[in-house]
Amino acid sequence: MRVGRVVDLSRRVEPKMPVYPGDPEVSFEPAAVLEEDGVNVLRVCMGSHSGTHVDAPYHFVVEGSRIDELDLTLFFGPAAMLDVRGRGPRSRITAEDMRPFASMLSPGVIAIVRTGWEVHYGTSLYYEHPFLDSGAARVLLNAGVRTVAIDALSVDETVADGPHPEGYPAHHAILGAGGVIAENLANLGAVDFPQPFVSLLPLRLGGADGAPVRAVALELLPGDE
Repeated sequence: MRVGRVVDLSRRVEPKMPVYPGDPEVSFEPAAVLEEDGVNVLRVCMGSHSGTHVDAPYHFVVEGSRIDELDLTLFFGPAAMLDVRGRGPRSRITAEDMRPFASMLSPGVIAIVRTGWEVHYGTSLYYEHPFLDSGAARVLLNAGVRTVAIDALSVDETVADGPHPEGYPAHHAILGAGGVIAENLANLGAVDFPQPFVSLLPLRLGGADGAPVRAVALELLPGDE
């Protein structure tokens, strides 16, 4: 087995990048500079859910596992691309929308929900993304899936102000089952090869509720061709 193509599925982390409403803004500043200190060191300030990242159960579950406590096998494996593009702003992705993909889902598979909303990244419309309802999440979980990813800001509807009207049902379902969620994936259109192998390995932040990832999709080829 060898690696053919490697596709970067990650957002560039930089100041002024989109973040979930209320989350810390990303900021950079020099901590040391080559001309004065003999070395360049960057001070980085960001939230645990900035850019492409994964949510640990502790993000929503009081006694849930922290990011550094999770089995690493949750963060890599064969991926199923669930293409639900063509929806309008704030449209609901339901159990019926997931059922056509049933044969692609099984334990160990990373379910990637492709809404197409990544094209709106950097605009106000990015916050109006489609989202999973509890029924859709339950279809994935019932198939044995424990890693769910999406090319949008959140698997739940993004609410700018006040409490979420539905209480983040997709987050609670997936994280409550001991699963993990990856959000803000990018460049899914470049994954044009069958059976991609995806890595979502997070930074090992001690006791954290989530962490940034350098998400990639690998094309695995047989032999030494």
